[in-house]
Amino acid sequence: MAYAVSHSLIQTINRILNLDAKKYPISDEGKQRIEDLLARIKTIKHFLEKYPKESASFETDVSNAANQAEDVMEHFIYEHYRWNLKADKMAAVGRPRNRTEILYDFRELNIVMEEITPIAEKMAEIQRKAEQQHGVRPATTSSSAPLPPPEYETVTVGLEKYLKNIKDLLCGQPSSLRQIVPITGMGGIGKTTLARTVYEDEDVITDFPVRAWIVVSHNYKTENIFGELLYALEKQIPENLVDKSETVENKLHRILTLKKYLIVVDDLWSTKAWDDIRKAFGDPKKCDGSRIVITTRDENVASHVSSSPPHKMELMDSKDSWTLLKLKAFRDRDLALDMKKIAEEVVVGCGGLPLAIVLIAGILSGAEANTEAWGEIAKDVKSAVENDHEFGKRIALSYTYLPVDLRPCFLYMGGFPEDHEIRISKLIKLWIAEGFVGDENEAKDYLNKLVRRNLPLITSLKSNSEFKSCNIHDMVRDMAKSQALDENYERRLSIGHPDLTRLARAYASTLRSCLTFQPNESSLGGLRKFKLLRVLDVVDTDAYSLPAPVFELFHLRYLAFGCPMEVPYAISRLQNLRALIVRPSKRLRHHSNDNVDLPLEIWMMPLLTHLVSFYDLLPDPKGAASALKELLTLSVVKKLICTEQMMGLIHNLKKLAITYFGDKYPNEDYQLHNLALLTQLEKLTLVVKKGSLLQMKAWPVFPETLKKLTLSGWRFPWEDMKAIAALPELRVLKLRDHAFEGGAWSTIEEDSDDEGELFVKLEYLMIEESDLEKWETEKDHFPALKRIMLSRCGKLKEISKDIGNILELKLIEVDRTNESLLESVQGIRDTQKEVYGRVFVVRQL
Repeated sequence: MAYAVSHSLIQTINRILNLDAKKYPISDEGKQRIEDLLARIKTIKHFLEKYPKESASFETDVSNAANQAEDVMEHFIYEHYRWNLKADKMAAVGRPRNRTEILYDFRELNIVMEEITPIAEKMAEIQRKAEQQHGVRPATTSSSAPLPPPEYETVTVGLEKYLKNIKDLLCGQPSSLRQIVPITGMGGIGKTTLARTVYEDEDVITDFPVRAWIVVSHNYKTENIFGELLYALEKQIPENLVDKSETVENKLHRILTLKKYLIVVDDLWSTKAWDDIRKAFGDPKKCDGSRIVITTRDENVASHVSSSPPHKMELMDSKDSWTLLKLKAFRDRDLALDMKKIAEEVVVGCGGLPLAIVLIAGILSGAEANTEAWGEIAKDVKSAVENDHEFGKRIALSYTYLPVDLRPCFLYMGGFPEDHEIRISKLIKLWIAEGFVGDENEAKDYLNKLVRRNLPLITSLKSNSEFKSCNIHDMVRDMAKSQALDENYERRLSIGHPDLTRLARAYASTLRSCLTFQPNESSLGGLRKFKLLRVLDVVDTDAYSLPAPVFELFHLRYLAFGCPMEVPYAISRLQNLRALIVRPSKRLRHHSNDNVDLPLEIWMMPLLTHLVSFYDLLPDPKGAASALKELLTLSVVKKLICTEQMMGLIHNLKKLAITYFGDKYPNEDYQLHNLALLTQLEKLTLVVKKGSLLQMKAWPVFPETLKKLTLSGWRFPWEDMKAIAALPELRVLKLRDHAFEGGAWSTIEEDSDDEGELFVKLEYLMIEESDLEKWETEKDHFPALKRIMLSRCGKLKEISKDIGNILELKLIEVDRTNESLLESVQGIRDTQKEVYGRVFVVRQL
């Protein structure tokens, strides 16, 4: 957390120093003090990055001091904003603006500097000593004792599918090249149990003359690992195989060159650790069937040690969870119905995490076997598990060794409610608003790193295989909340608090993010006190209007609320706003009116990056607007007239979604040919409801930059597909609700002029609700296609057999009710498997 606050403070100070000097004057003395603070905090941030282990002792002090400094700085900006707003009002009534410098009280900043300066000096001294030692980092302490294998009891519940696959890799090809078999998964999911089960398997023991189990934890020493490995191997070989005078490394190399071996490397935390120890394992090109099994939480490590995909372990289902609990807690007896009900609640509370189930089973088996005792345990299963030191230690390691720049992102995710499915697109916007990351690409990179460490669990994918949503296992979430409390992080973040008025009493002056998930109109009452708020999400409140204090939140970067709700002209006061989200709230489930009217002042927000709403009219700029140069997302807007002026005002858009109504505005010219002027556009959705626009000659011209195109309700003739087929970057094409109309679509005719130039990068094709009867095509027309979805295409009875010859094809999804089409697709699949040995999946919808 210290790193996150330091990074955020640097951004805040830079923003202050870059303020318009005329609009927000700062005295020379004040500017110098702010620059001194900047220099100190940059020193601290550099140390936190370069010396993560040594930084641990500074974590609390840095977090507290940097938090306090940022509060002072942002209050400073807020007071400037308030002064400037007051001056504007005075000028409006004819009173002159006072242009003198603001005399800000820097006594609080001086107090913060007195805390930060000695921290920076101590860090600088540690760094100087390290640099004097030729750049060598200060040594970290670690145990020199051999690392024994963990306690183990063979329990194969839920492991059967993994066991078979891994055993086949180990024993299936005895003369094959040495292979490395990685096993990944979150902490506590059973990686070590799986590896141990394989290690002790009778067939494996028979197949491998020598075996060894070593643990390479975070505080490993290479010499200790080598010594432990040699000790295990020497007991399994003839005494004269190695010369006692040789070095440990040479002995290992000789043994593992001459003997077929199985080595389990358990708990590997880093690629560096693997690079340090792999030289002991002999020739990697030996062809005697030797194997190395590696367990790790980090998929980056797995991909580093092996080019083969890892065996990623998933959470247990309810059946296996119950079987495991019964086996561990009460295997020899049946439970009374009331006791069984409690035990089932315990299983649910463990969330499918094997380690949690095993530990809770130990607690239950040691408690009195009555409903009162077990009921107390069931009330807070997660707390009971975390009271076990070993469980908490294993889970917390995932955070302890998380890079400092990823920690605030993870803690932020831990603030979401239990079982809440987090939309990735929203999460990325929140991270950016908080200042954890600079842009979307960096956010995606951070998310990928967290996913590889098995902290968030991906719950769904987009059609282009990018992450769509995720959640966090309850046990991991609780660990994150515990860390947040330890690091004083809760002063910045409130997710799901039912009443902001009560929250304001504790954290009004420090809170940066506030997200609500419960309908509660009163929750907006305390907003005027949250002067430093950056994120406000009140989509699910019962309020029908935003209170005036919202528009005084000068630091606000992300604002989300529920519609229908008026967006007043005062929105333009939020000059730092990046994301404005207007979504249907829970109270709208039976509400017919979901319109949102945006004011003309929306064009006066230069930093606006994402404007996401539902069925909004984007106001006519009327010639007085300036371009929204930062705007990347505009979705969903209705009746957008794509004039050259309008396209010029939003020319940097990457994502655009428009809905038109065919039964309204019959004489309107939407000028859709000007869509081609959006030369940065990557995702476009065009929907027509209630009628058609074709009689109005509304023919869109698509920019060549498109990667994803969704069309719905247009009823284009299939001949018009030629323009889409030629888009050079298109990867996803979704055709919904008779987007194209007619009985036949032939890409062969489209290809008559330019052989092989159709759909060159298309990976995903969806046709949903269509009257298509015949689809003629060739494999060369969809060379990159991986997935096809054909839904509610009742008249389509078969597809071209040549589709099966597309080398990239992995999946075809078809309505189970369309038996003829399903039979056609299955026949293509079977032919490919029998004749060419190729496999793709057919899934029934």
